[in-house]
Amino acid sequence: MNDSILPHLNAALNATSFVLLVAGLYFISRGRVAAHRACMISALVVSGLFLVSYVVYHSQYGSMRFKGQGFIRPIYFTILITHVTLAAAIVPLITVTLRRALRGDFYRHRRIARWTYPLWLYVSITGVVVYLMLYRLYPAR
Repeated sequence: MNDSILPHLNAALNATSFVLLVAGLYFISRGRVAAHRACMISALVVSGLFLVSYVVYHSQYGSMRFKGQGFIRPIYFTILITHVTLAAAIVPLITVTLRRALRGDFYRHRRIARWTYPLWLYVSITGVVVYLMLYRLYPAR
């Protein structure tokens, strides 16, 4: 096992992104557009920091092998595979959603945000779940 702080930082960044996304929805549902915008842009920045930290960590340490056995293995790999797949898919969705908002095309922004938002939430929270399973519940010894 390595002693890098980056997996812990990555989990914290994913959790922060999740909280910012939830707050962003809360604010827009109450018509607080500026607060919504601040939360969503902050979630984007935090997710970008996560991506940089993730790449740095994996370039230094490679992949961590999951040590869980039995029924938990297929659960972990299902979460991991959906997380990784949707993490790749979410990048262009976030880009289009943000571009539409910045251009003031709020009708089309809302249409795509209905897809982007839950997927981004899922990617953020499953990032935390993968961390917990890999580094806390079933750590390499």
